Amino acid sequence: MEERFAFLAEWYDPVAALLRRYQLFFYPRDGSVEMYDVKNQRVFLRRTKSEDLHTEDLFVGNKVHVFSRQLNLIDYGDQFTASKLGSKKERTLALIKPDSVTKIGDVLEKIYRSNLIVTKAKMVKLSGSQAADFYAEHQSKPFFNKLVESLTSGPVVALELMGDEAVSVWRRVLGPTDAAQAHKEAPQCVRAQYGTDAIHNVGHGSDSFVAAARELEFFFPSTIGHGPPNTAVLTDCTCCIIKPHAISEGLAGKIIDSVSSAGFEVSALQMFNVERANAEEFFEVYKGVVQEYSDMVTELCSGPCLVLEIHGANAPQAFREFCGPADPEIARHLRPSTLRALHGKDKVKNAVHCTDLPEDGALEVQYFFTILDG
Repeated sequence: MEERFAFLAEWYDPVAALLRRYQLFFYPRDGSVEMYDVKNQRVFLRRTKSEDLHTEDLFVGNKVHVFSRQLNLIDYGDQFTASKLGSKKERTLALIKPDSVTKIGDVLEKIYRSNLIVTKAKMVKLSGSQAADFYAEHQSKPFFNKLVESLTSGPVVALELMGDEAVSVWRRVLGPTDAAQAHKEAPQCVRAQYGTDAIHNVGHGSDSFVAAARELEFFFPSTIGHGPPNTAVLTDCTCCIIKPHAISEGLAGKIIDSVSSAGFEVSALQMFNVERANAEEFFEVYKGVVQEYSDMVTELCSGPCLVLEIHGANAPQAFREFCGPADPEIARHLRPSTLRALHGKDKVKNAVHCTDLPEDGALEVQYFFTILDG
Protein backbone atom coordinates (compact mmCIF):
# COMPACT_ATOMS: atom_id res chain seq x y z
CA MET A 1 0.00 0.00 0.00
CA GLU A 2 1.24 3.51 -0.86
CA GLU A 3 2.01 5.65 2.21
CA ARG A 4 -0.72 8.20 2.87
CA PHE A 5 -1.22 10.69 5.70
CA ALA A 6 -4.74 11.70 6.75
CA PHE A 7 -5.93 14.79 8.63
CA LEU A 8 -9.20 16.38 9.62
CA ALA A 9 -9.13 19.98 8.38
CA GLU A 10 -11.36 23.04 8.63
CA TRP A 11 -11.72 25.91 6.19
CA TYR A 12 -13.64 29.09 6.85
CA ASP A 13 -15.82 29.90 3.83
CA PRO A 14 -16.08 33.73 3.87
CA VAL A 15 -18.93 33.78 1.32
CA ALA A 16 -21.21 31.46 3.31
CA ALA A 17 -19.68 32.50 6.68
CA LEU A 18 -19.36 28.82 7.57
CA LEU A 19 -16.62 26.51 8.82
CA ARG A 20 -16.37 23.64 6.34
CA ARG A 21 -14.75 20.38 7.37
CA TYR A 22 -12.70 18.09 5.13
CA GLN A 23 -10.59 14.99 5.25
CA LEU A 24 -7.23 15.92 3.77
CA PHE A 25 -5.02 13.18 2.37
CA PHE A 26 -1.35 13.70 1.51
CA TYR A 27 0.79 11.26 -0.50
CA PRO A 28 4.48 11.89 0.26
CA ARG A 29 5.73 9.84 -2.71
CA ASP A 30 4.68 12.50 -5.24
CA GLY A 31 3.48 15.38 -2.99
CA SER A 32 -0.14 15.02 -4.12
CA VAL A 33 -3.26 15.82 -2.10
CA GLU A 34 -6.92 14.96 -2.17
CA MET A 35 -9.82 16.28 -0.12
CA TYR A 36 -13.12 14.76 0.94
CA ASP A 37 -16.09 16.90 2.03
CA VAL A 38 -17.19 15.43 5.38
CA LYS A 39 -20.68 16.95 5.54
CA ASN A 40 -21.71 16.22 1.95
CA GLN A 41 -19.81 12.92 1.85
CA ARG A 42 -18.23 13.45 -1.53
CA VAL A 43 -14.86 14.04 -3.10
CA PHE A 44 -14.05 17.74 -3.03
CA LEU A 45 -10.62 17.62 -4.69
CA ARG A 46 -9.36 14.71 -6.75
CA ARG A 47 -5.78 13.65 -6.15
CA THR A 48 -3.62 16.50 -7.47
CA LYS A 49 0.06 17.33 -7.10
CA SER A 50 0.68 20.30 -4.79
CA GLU A 51 3.87 22.34 -4.87
CA ASP A 52 3.04 24.14 -1.59
CA LEU A 53 2.53 21.24 0.82
CA HIS A 54 5.33 19.20 2.40
CA THR A 55 5.45 16.48 5.04
CA GLU A 56 7.06 18.83 7.59
CA ASP A 57 4.00 21.13 7.33
CA LEU A 58 1.69 18.39 8.54
CA PHE A 59 0.94 18.60 12.24
CA VAL A 60 -2.20 19.27 14.25
CA GLY A 61 -2.69 22.98 14.90
CA ASN A 62 -0.85 24.12 11.81
CA LYS A 63 -2.40 26.15 9.01
CA VAL A 64 -1.59 24.83 5.55
CA HIS A 65 -2.42 26.20 2.13
CA VAL A 66 -3.88 23.98 -0.56
CA PHE A 67 -4.36 25.90 -3.80
CA SER A 68 -4.72 29.23 -1.93
CA ARG A 69 -7.26 27.81 0.50
CA GLN A 70 -6.05 28.09 4.09
CA LEU A 71 -6.88 24.94 6.04
CA ASN A 72 -6.56 24.48 9.80
CA LEU A 73 -5.44 20.95 10.69
CA ILE A 74 -7.54 20.07 13.73
CA ASP A 75 -6.91 16.34 14.18
CA TYR A 76 -5.18 13.29 12.76
CA GLY A 77 -7.35 11.31 10.37
CA ASP A 78 -6.11 7.87 11.39
CA GLN A 79 -3.84 6.12 13.88
CA PHE A 80 -1.07 5.60 11.32
CA THR A 81 -0.75 9.37 10.73
CA ALA A 82 -0.87 10.13 14.47
CA SER A 83 1.89 7.64 15.29
CA LYS A 84 4.03 8.57 12.28
CA LEU A 85 3.82 12.38 12.43
CA GLY A 86 2.47 13.35 15.83
CA SER A 87 4.67 11.71 18.41
CA LYS A 88 7.50 14.22 18.83
CA LYS A 89 6.00 17.50 17.58
CA GLU A 90 6.14 20.27 20.15
CA ARG A 91 5.65 24.01 20.33
CA THR A 92 7.87 26.29 22.33
CA LEU A 93 8.37 29.99 22.93
CA ALA A 94 11.54 31.66 21.72
CA LEU A 95 11.90 35.18 23.08
CA ILE A 96 14.61 37.43 21.64
CA LYS A 97 15.56 40.03 24.25
CA PRO A 98 16.04 43.77 23.58
CA ASP A 99 19.84 43.61 23.53
CA SER A 100 19.76 41.09 20.64
CA VAL A 101 16.75 42.18 18.57
CA THR A 102 19.13 43.55 15.93
CA LYS A 103 20.48 39.98 15.60
CA ILE A 104 17.05 38.49 14.83
CA GLY A 105 18.10 37.57 11.28
CA ASP A 106 21.08 35.54 12.53
CA VAL A 107 18.95 33.88 15.21
CA LEU A 108 16.30 32.91 12.63
CA GLU A 109 19.05 31.36 10.50
CA LYS A 110 20.06 29.13 13.42
CA ILE A 111 16.42 28.23 14.08
CA TYR A 112 15.86 27.10 10.48
CA ARG A 113 19.13 25.15 10.46
CA SER A 114 17.91 23.30 13.57
CA ASN A 115 14.87 21.99 11.64
CA LEU A 116 12.45 24.14 13.65
CA ILE A 117 9.88 26.27 11.88
CA VAL A 118 8.48 29.61 12.97
CA THR A 119 4.68 29.45 13.14
CA LYS A 120 4.08 32.82 14.86
CA ALA A 121 6.19 35.94 15.31
CA LYS A 122 5.63 39.39 16.77
CA MET A 123 7.80 42.27 17.92
CA VAL A 124 6.31 43.80 21.09
CA LYS A 125 7.24 46.24 23.86
CA LEU A 126 6.53 44.98 27.37
CA SER A 127 5.51 47.14 30.32
CA GLY A 128 7.05 46.62 33.73
CA SER A 129 4.00 44.75 35.01
CA GLN A 130 3.88 42.50 31.91
CA ALA A 131 7.57 41.62 32.27
CA ALA A 132 7.06 40.93 35.99
CA ASP A 133 4.10 38.65 35.16
CA PHE A 134 6.14 36.80 32.56
CA TYR A 135 9.00 36.21 35.02
CA ALA A 136 6.72 35.60 38.02
CA GLU A 137 8.45 32.30 38.89
CA HIS A 138 11.71 34.24 39.52
CA GLN A 139 10.10 36.87 41.76
CA SER A 140 11.88 35.75 44.93
CA LYS A 141 15.32 35.61 43.29
CA PRO A 142 17.92 38.38 43.69
CA PHE A 143 18.25 38.98 39.95
CA PHE A 144 14.48 39.44 39.39
CA ASN A 145 14.56 43.25 39.10
CA LYS A 146 17.45 43.10 36.63
CA LEU A 147 15.53 40.57 34.53
CA VAL A 148 12.49 42.86 34.39
CA GLU A 149 14.63 45.91 33.68
CA SER A 150 16.40 44.09 30.83
CA LEU A 151 13.16 42.84 29.27
CA THR A 152 11.58 46.31 29.28
CA SER A 153 14.63 48.18 27.94
CA GLY A 154 13.43 47.91 24.33
CA PRO A 155 11.35 45.78 21.96
CA VAL A 156 11.42 41.97 22.16
CA VAL A 157 10.57 39.46 19.43
CA ALA A 158 8.33 36.57 20.48
CA LEU A 159 8.37 33.48 18.28
CA GLU A 160 6.36 30.29 18.38
CA LEU A 161 8.60 27.47 17.20
CA MET A 162 7.34 24.09 16.07
CA GLY A 163 9.28 20.91 15.49
CA ASP A 164 10.40 17.57 16.84
CA GLU A 165 11.27 18.04 20.53
CA ALA A 166 11.19 21.81 19.97
CA VAL A 167 11.53 22.66 23.70
CA SER A 168 14.90 20.95 24.11
CA VAL A 169 16.17 21.78 20.59
CA TRP A 170 15.66 25.54 21.08
CA ARG A 171 17.27 25.47 24.53
CA ARG A 172 20.24 23.67 22.98
CA VAL A 173 20.47 26.31 20.23
CA LEU A 174 20.45 29.03 22.94
CA GLY A 175 23.06 27.30 25.08
CA PRO A 176 23.88 27.75 28.81
CA THR A 177 22.11 30.65 30.56
CA ASP A 178 25.30 32.52 31.44
CA ALA A 179 27.07 33.77 28.30
CA ALA A 180 30.49 33.31 29.97
CA GLN A 181 29.70 29.66 30.64
CA ALA A 182 28.32 29.32 27.11
CA HIS A 183 31.66 30.52 25.68
CA LYS A 184 33.44 27.65 27.43
CA GLU A 185 30.91 24.85 27.00
CA ALA A 186 29.17 25.56 23.68
CA PRO A 187 31.03 28.21 21.64
CA GLN A 188 28.73 27.77 18.62
CA CYS A 189 25.52 28.46 20.55
CA VAL A 190 23.58 31.72 20.25
CA ARG A 191 24.42 32.96 23.74
CA ALA A 192 28.13 32.37 23.25
CA GLN A 193 28.07 34.42 20.06
CA TYR A 194 25.83 37.33 21.07
CA GLY A 195 25.35 37.25 24.86
CA THR A 196 27.32 39.19 27.46
CA ASP A 197 26.22 37.74 30.84
CA ALA A 198 23.42 35.78 32.56
CA ILE A 199 20.85 38.61 32.14
CA HIS A 200 21.80 39.98 28.69
CA ASN A 201 21.89 36.50 27.19
CA VAL A 202 20.11 36.93 23.84
CA GLY A 203 16.90 35.10 24.52
CA HIS A 204 14.60 32.94 26.57
CA GLY A 205 13.38 29.41 25.94
CA SER A 206 10.56 27.59 27.69
CA ASP A 207 11.98 24.93 30.03
CA SER A 208 9.16 22.40 29.64
CA PHE A 209 6.17 21.52 27.50
CA VAL A 210 3.83 22.91 30.21
CA ALA A 211 5.81 26.17 30.52
CA ALA A 212 5.78 26.54 26.73
CA ALA A 213 1.98 26.35 26.63
CA ARG A 214 1.68 28.98 29.37
CA GLU A 215 4.28 31.33 27.87
CA LEU A 216 2.90 31.07 24.33
CA GLU A 217 -0.52 31.97 25.69
CA PHE A 218 1.02 35.11 27.21
CA PHE A 219 2.25 36.41 23.85
CA PHE A 220 -0.21 34.71 21.47
CA PRO A 221 -3.53 34.29 23.33
CA SER A 222 -5.87 31.68 21.88
CA THR A 223 -8.87 33.37 23.51
CA ILE A 224 -10.12 36.93 23.01
CA GLY A 225 -7.29 39.44 23.00
CA HIS A 226 -4.02 39.94 21.19
CA GLY A 227 -1.38 39.82 23.88
CA PRO A 228 1.13 42.69 24.11
CA PRO A 229 0.69 45.29 21.31
CA ASN A 230 2.96 45.47 18.26
CA THR A 231 5.65 48.15 18.01
CA ALA A 232 4.64 49.85 14.73
CA VAL A 233 5.24 53.61 14.78
CA LEU A 234 3.27 54.26 11.53
CA THR A 235 5.24 57.39 10.57
CA ASP A 236 8.38 57.87 8.42
CA CYS A 237 8.10 54.23 7.43
CA THR A 238 7.71 51.76 4.61
CA CYS A 239 6.38 48.21 4.35
CA CYS A 240 8.40 45.10 3.59
CA ILE A 241 6.71 41.72 3.17
CA ILE A 242 8.91 38.64 3.11
CA LYS A 243 6.77 36.50 0.83
CA PRO A 244 5.52 32.99 1.66
CA HIS A 245 7.84 31.26 -0.83
CA ALA A 246 10.85 32.90 0.85
CA ILE A 247 9.58 31.87 4.31
CA SER A 248 9.12 28.23 3.21
CA GLU A 249 12.60 28.23 1.65
CA GLY A 250 14.10 29.35 4.97
CA LEU A 251 15.28 32.71 3.62
CA ALA A 252 13.72 35.00 6.24
CA GLY A 253 16.84 35.09 8.41
CA LYS A 254 19.14 35.94 5.50
CA ILE A 255 16.78 38.68 4.26
CA ILE A 256 16.37 40.33 7.68
CA ASP A 257 20.10 40.12 8.28
CA SER A 258 20.72 41.88 4.94
CA VAL A 259 18.17 44.57 5.83
CA SER A 260 19.80 45.23 9.23
CA SER A 261 23.33 45.10 7.80
CA ALA A 262 22.36 47.76 5.25
CA GLY A 263 21.50 50.12 8.12
CA PHE A 264 17.70 49.93 7.94
CA GLU A 265 15.78 50.00 11.25
CA VAL A 266 13.19 47.25 11.63
CA SER A 267 10.72 48.98 13.98
CA ALA A 268 7.98 46.32 13.82
CA LEU A 269 7.81 42.68 12.76
CA GLN A 270 4.94 40.21 12.67
CA MET A 271 3.96 36.97 10.95
CA PHE A 272 0.60 36.93 9.17
CA ASN A 273 -1.47 34.27 7.41
CA VAL A 274 -3.27 36.43 4.85
CA GLU A 275 -6.74 35.49 3.64
CA ARG A 276 -7.39 35.83 -0.08
CA ALA A 277 -9.87 38.68 0.39
CA ASN A 278 -7.24 40.65 2.32
CA ALA A 279 -4.56 39.92 -0.27
CA GLU A 280 -6.88 41.20 -3.02
CA GLU A 281 -7.60 44.33 -1.00
CA PHE A 282 -3.93 45.00 -0.24
CA PHE A 283 -2.87 44.59 -3.88
CA GLU A 284 -5.94 46.33 -5.32
CA VAL A 285 -3.81 49.22 -6.64
CA TYR A 286 -2.15 46.75 -9.04
CA LYS A 287 -5.42 45.30 -10.39
CA GLY A 288 -5.68 45.97 -14.12
CA VAL A 289 -2.26 47.63 -14.04
CA VAL A 290 0.15 44.74 -13.43
CA GLN A 291 -0.27 41.56 -15.46
CA GLU A 292 0.79 39.43 -12.49
CA TYR A 293 -1.89 40.82 -10.13
CA SER A 294 -3.80 37.53 -9.73
CA ASP A 295 -0.61 35.52 -9.20
CA MET A 296 0.65 38.10 -6.68
CA VAL A 297 -2.57 37.65 -4.69
CA THR A 298 -2.25 33.85 -4.84
CA GLU A 299 1.36 33.98 -3.64
CA LEU A 300 0.60 36.29 -0.69
CA CYS A 301 -2.07 33.96 0.66
CA SER A 302 -0.19 30.72 -0.11
CA GLY A 303 1.43 30.54 3.33
CA PRO A 304 2.69 32.63 6.24
CA CYS A 305 4.52 35.89 5.44
CA LEU A 306 6.67 38.13 7.63
CA VAL A 307 5.79 41.82 7.54
CA LEU A 308 8.37 44.41 8.60
CA GLU A 309 7.96 48.10 9.26
CA ILE A 310 11.14 49.82 8.06
CA HIS A 311 11.53 53.15 9.86
CA GLY A 312 13.63 56.16 8.92
CA ALA A 313 13.89 59.31 6.83
CA ASN A 314 13.18 58.65 3.15
CA ALA A 315 12.49 54.99 4.03
CA PRO A 316 10.14 54.12 1.10
CA GLN A 317 12.51 55.29 -1.62
CA ALA A 318 15.72 54.04 0.00
CA PHE A 319 14.27 50.63 0.82
CA ARG A 320 12.73 50.23 -2.63
CA GLU A 321 16.16 50.79 -4.18
CA PHE A 322 17.60 48.23 -1.77
CA CYS A 323 15.00 45.64 -2.88
CA GLY A 324 15.80 46.17 -6.58
CA PRO A 325 13.68 45.74 -9.73
CA ALA A 326 10.52 43.63 -9.38
CA ASP A 327 11.84 41.11 -11.95
CA PRO A 328 14.75 39.21 -10.35
CA GLU A 329 16.29 38.49 -13.76
CA ILE A 330 16.53 42.20 -14.49
CA ALA A 331 17.73 42.80 -10.93
CA ARG A 332 20.54 40.27 -11.36
CA HIS A 333 21.75 42.13 -14.47
CA LEU A 334 21.36 45.70 -13.23
CA ARG A 335 21.51 45.50 -9.40
CA PRO A 336 23.09 42.14 -8.49
CA SER A 337 23.42 42.91 -4.77
CA THR A 338 19.74 43.76 -4.19
CA LEU A 339 17.36 41.52 -2.23
CA ARG A 340 15.38 40.41 -5.27
CA ALA A 341 18.52 39.68 -7.29
CA LEU A 342 19.86 37.50 -4.48
CA HIS A 343 16.69 35.70 -3.38
CA GLY A 344 13.98 36.12 -6.07
CA LYS A 345 12.83 33.49 -8.55
CA ASP A 346 10.49 35.38 -10.88
CA LYS A 347 8.29 38.51 -10.93
CA VAL A 348 5.78 36.95 -8.52
CA LYS A 349 8.11 34.92 -6.28
CA ASN A 350 10.58 37.79 -6.01
CA ALA A 351 11.37 37.36 -2.28
CA VAL A 352 9.89 40.62 -0.97
CA HIS A 353 7.19 43.18 -1.55
CA CYS A 354 8.12 46.78 -0.82
CA THR A 355 6.04 49.95 -0.96
CA ASP A 356 6.25 51.54 -4.42
CA LEU A 357 5.05 55.08 -3.71
CA PRO A 358 6.41 57.13 -0.77
CA GLU A 359 2.94 58.34 0.20
CA ASP A 360 1.76 54.70 0.56
CA GLY A 361 4.44 53.64 3.07
CA ALA A 362 2.49 54.38 6.25
CA LEU A 363 -0.79 53.16 4.65
CA GLU A 364 0.64 49.73 3.81
CA VAL A 365 2.19 49.37 7.26
CA GLN A 366 -1.10 50.43 8.83
CA TYR A 367 -3.00 47.82 6.81
CA PHE A 368 -1.12 45.01 8.55
CA PHE A 369 -0.23 46.37 11.97
CA THR A 370 -3.48 48.26 12.66
CA ILE A 371 -6.21 46.68 10.52
CA LEU A 372 -5.20 42.99 10.30
CA ASP A 373 -3.73 42.99 13.81
CA GLY A 374 -6.60 45.09 15.17
